[in-house]
Order: sequence, then structure tokens, then C-alpha cells
Amino acid sequence: MSKGFLAVIVAVVLIFIGVFAFSSHKSGSNNKSSSSTSSSGKLTSHVEGKGQAGVLLVEYGDYQCPYCAQYFPIIEQVVSKYSDQIKFQFRNFPLVDHHRNAFAAARAAEAASQQNKFWQMYALLYQNQAQWSESSNANQLFQQYAKQLGLDIDQFNKDYSSSAVNDAINADKAAGDKLKIKGTPTFFLDGKEIQVKADVGSFESTIKAEIAKKQAQR
Repeated sequence: MSKGFLAVIVAVVLIFIGVFAFSSHKSGSNNKSSSSTSSSGKLTSHVEGKGQAGVLLVEYGDYQCPYCAQYFPIIEQVVSKYSDQIKFQFRNFPLVDHHRNAFAAARAAEAASQQNKFWQMYALLYQNQAQWSESSNANQLFQQYAKQLGLDIDQFNKDYSSSAVNDAINADKAAGDKLKIKGTPTFFLDGKEIQVKADVGSFESTIKAEIAKKQAQR
């Protein structure tokens, strides 16, 4: 076998290796999605209530989840009634495999948060879930909600598309994954997962028991 022929074979092999490496890198890049849970972002910190009793209720929720929408008015009542004694925190857990607009809705809420209107957008998303949940152009509806809240639309759109908002949602989702959350809504009371029916009485009895427990420990 001549040296010239060997040189041709080596060259072909090197070209093949280079093409394979480039294709692999390109494929890996294209597989990165906005809803990937690997994130270096900071967890969100959406908290309301004074929490004088030292009790924290946390919900991991999905704006497109019909069960979360069912719990929404109940949570509103409970938090309003016990706002002096407890704190309520919401964290994102969009179930993107089941709800196509869930991640986009979380983006809308987080973008509104940048203009101090998180809870207002949070409420609008749940109150209008039937309107946007299956829409092919949910973003347009989210912009309407932003206008309704008096937000700067240019800034809203900028934040909506930002990596900071994307990373914050993914950080929440990753935290939920570590807690082995499988569905929404999932509630934690002072760090312990609780099973609560979708009625005010169930929440009240659970919260009252936790408040009494805290008071007894003082």
C-alpha cells in the first residue's frame, strides 16, 4: 500500500471525525429548551403574609393545572384570613409534558414580578385559565393582562424573554424535583408535605394545628 494512499485514508478519517464532533455539538445545543430544569438561577421568593406565628405554607403550582385553579380561590381565602399569622409562598412547577402553555404562563408571572406585580398577574392567570390555557397564541393574552395591570409592555416583553426569568422558573422546578414532587398543586407546611382537600375547612384545621404546635414550643 502506497504512502499516498494511506495519507488519503487518514485524511478521510479525520474529516469524518470532525463532522461527527460538529454534529454532536450542534445536536446538543438544539436539545437545550427553555423548560430544562438544569439551571444556575436563584429560587423565586414570592411571599405574602406577616407570619407572626412563624408558619410557612408553600405551594408548588402550575398555572395551567386545573386542580391548581380549583385551589386558587381557597388559598386566597385562607391566606387573607390568616395573613397575620402565616406566610404563603408560591413556587413554579410547570408540568410542561402535559400543559403546553404552563412555562409561558410562569414567564408572564415572573416578568410581571420584575415590575412588582407578581401577585396581580398570578391571580389573573388563574382567574382566566380557561381563556389562555389551550390558546395557540397565549403570549398575546399575557400581554393583554400586562396592559390591564398597567405594566410597561416593552419592559414586560423584555423580561418575559430573558434568561433571568427562564432560570428562576427552572430553579423552582429543580427544587421541586429534589422534593420528588410529581403533580400539582403540592403543598408544604413548615417544610413537611401535607395532603389537604380543596376546601377552606381542611386548610384551616391543618394551619390551626400547626400554629398551636408552634405556640406550645415557645
